Amino acid sequence: MGPLGKHSDVSEGYFMFPKLEGEISPHMKFRGKDVLTWSLNNYLGLANHPEIRKADADSAAKWGLAYPMGARMMSGNTSQHELLEQQLADFIKKPDVMLLNYGYQGVLSVIDAVVGRKDAIVYDAESHACIVDGVRLHMGKRFVYPHNDVENLEKQLQRATKLTDETGGGILVITEGVFGMTGTMGKLKEILALKEKYNFRLLVDDAHGFGTMGPTGAGTGEEQGVMDEIDLYFSTFAKSMALIGAFISGDKEIVNFLRYNMRSQIFAKSLPMPMVEGALKRLEMLRDQPEHKENLWKVVNALQNGLKENGFSIGDTQSPVTPVVLNGTVGEAAALAHDLRENHSIFCSVVIYPVIPKGMIILRLIPTASHSLEDVDRTIKAFSAIQHRLTSGEYRENELAKSFKE
Repeated sequence: MGPLGKHSDVSEGYFMFPKLEGEISPHMKFRGKDVLTWSLNNYLGLANHPEIRKADADSAAKWGLAYPMGARMMSGNTSQHELLEQQLADFIKKPDVMLLNYGYQGVLSVIDAVVGRKDAIVYDAESHACIVDGVRLHMGKRFVYPHNDVENLEKQLQRATKLTDETGGGILVITEGVFGMTGTMGKLKEILALKEKYNFRLLVDDAHGFGTMGPTGAGTGEEQGVMDEIDLYFSTFAKSMALIGAFISGDKEIVNFLRYNMRSQIFAKSLPMPMVEGALKRLEMLRDQPEHKENLWKVVNALQNGLKENGFSIGDTQSPVTPVVLNGTVGEAAALAHDLRENHSIFCSVVIYPVIPKGMIILRLIPTASHSLEDVDRTIKAFSAIQHRLTSGEYRENELAKSFKE
């Protein structure tokens, strides 16, 4: 069953595979009870915005979910797909963009397409699972460096360069713009500075940065002033855009290469029209209505400052992702989460081993533009109560905690 699956008899349906019901918002229902939720990646609050709901409904009524039929290369291309690619490229100021059906599959498939057995991959140890799985598919060598450790990255680049000098291959460095668990930004400036000494290309997965970071929301590359230097910039529609789909961008030559070589897109049905037109509407709002991003950051700053002022550790987050780091066992994490949900009506993601080391608990909060400052105050008060119970050992003696075997 694996490290998480072994707890399924006491956790499935509650801690794992829970069901949040009702309209997407900070206030939903869990097991019939109203809860304040901090677990939805709806950063800009667009999921249920009236303009978005109307655009989605109008497009579905006009086109249905089947159109266009077939893969884009064969029979599934439309002017709207091309328009979305053009508008995305204009917004993030990259020469070209290619639409992808899914984020996870997209990253994995980009990696598979651009590297061969003679090439080497160098990647951050805290990379998302989609990157790790893409790297696993690689038939050549791969080197990993500790999270954001640029000094060690250079050592791995030296190893990779020695190897590729022998094979005649190239080097692909992979990092994230914003790391989804810790909220830290990838050190894009420092990584790109190494191009003066080493010949590599950089792929950035900016799933959590697109829409939230940078003056216009164009992402972490814009935030750090290095978008022009990123060879392959990726993001998904599943976070700030509250949709399905993704895109990869870069110079026209490499994006065109991907159009003709990404097997997951060549042999898969085109993104349905309601998704495409829905993305066009969301991009319009992201671009032309900066108040959504401004509201997000008001909530982010209130939440993160309030947590720190009340003695909580939130790591080194530089983004809306807000990890509250605690110490405790898996059982204590279960008792704590149960207390939060049942007695404080607060639902957030609880991260435990094997995602993080044993002895750690992370309560991962995702603030959105739809949250209120009252939501923030209520959450900080609840967290202060559970922290007291955790440090006093109260959760350790809880019957639920005892049912989780370490």
